[in-house]
Amino acid sequence: MITLERLTKKFGPILAVDGLSLSVQRGEVLGFLGPNGAGKTTTMRMITGFLPPTSGTAAVGGFDVTKTPIAVRRLIGYLPEGAPLYGDMTPAAFLDFISGMRGFGGAAKKQRMDWTVETLQLGDVLHRPIDTLSKGYKRRVGLAQAILHDPDVLILDEPTDGLDPNQKHQVRALIRSMARDKAIVISTHILEEVEAVCTRSVVIAGGRIVFDGSPRDLQRRSRRHNAVEIRLDAQSSAALAGEIAALPGVAAVDAAIEEGGLATLLVVPHDGRPIIHDLSECIRASGLAIEEMHTERGDLAEVFRQLTIAA
Repeated sequence: MITLERLTKKFGPILAVDGLSLSVQRGEVLGFLGPNGAGKTTTMRMITGFLPPTSGTAAVGGFDVTKTPIAVRRLIGYLPEGAPLYGDMTPAAFLDFISGMRGFGGAAKKQRMDWTVETLQLGDVLHRPIDTLSKGYKRRVGLAQAILHDPDVLILDEPTDGLDPNQKHQVRALIRSMARDKAIVISTHILEEVEAVCTRSVVIAGGRIVFDGSPRDLQRRSRRHNAVEIRLDAQSSAALAGEIAALPGVAAVDAAIEEGGLATLLVVPHDGRPIIHDLSECIRASGLAIEEMHTERGDLAEVFRQLTIAA
């Protein structure tokens, strides 16, 4: 549904996007990650036709973005950064305007507007000026215009920015429900969002791709992938740490003393291999009582820093 080939964008001497190539299939939810200034928003603006590329090509649904921009925009729902809206309009008037621009009329317009309002729970603010709405509601109105026409491709720049935890949960559930028959690209700084909704993650830095794989693949790059955290009495922790460190699958044991007489041991495995079974046997043999033990999936923030700082 989306094909980028050596897509490049320069702003004078600044190289914002550097020969980026990737494709996104129907059914994929692509988490597009990178630090500020990495080129995420610029790439999305080129995909949607808001910015022309300096070189390379972008195609959506087989249509070239620069040669057939109207055909591309019919296929796309776009939530830009900051969700620019007409502040003096109400959500009802704004969505009526957008549905008309998208070619809906009569019963079809009412059906699409009713579905969108209900889906994003905008009924309570439907007739209030957009300028008077909270940041979270403004974001939901911006998302409403993006999904109103049931597009094949969704480009969402920070879709949950400004939303409270309940609203984030609702939007993520909506994205998952729509993902089956759409290609969705989400730019986000919220790494938990990648785990929650994305089937694939691409990390860019300096305008180039530095990682492309599943969120689980991203977690596997973490030192903490399959690491085990153990909490127990501080007086017993040194002896147990020594026994655990001698296990063949253990690369390191990091210890920290907490308040209240407890200690935390972080047991790091070699090559991210599962070690929970061996640790359980070791603890059982030691006869020591522990307060808590759980396996870490991996620290995405740590991997993100490694990938982007190195680039």
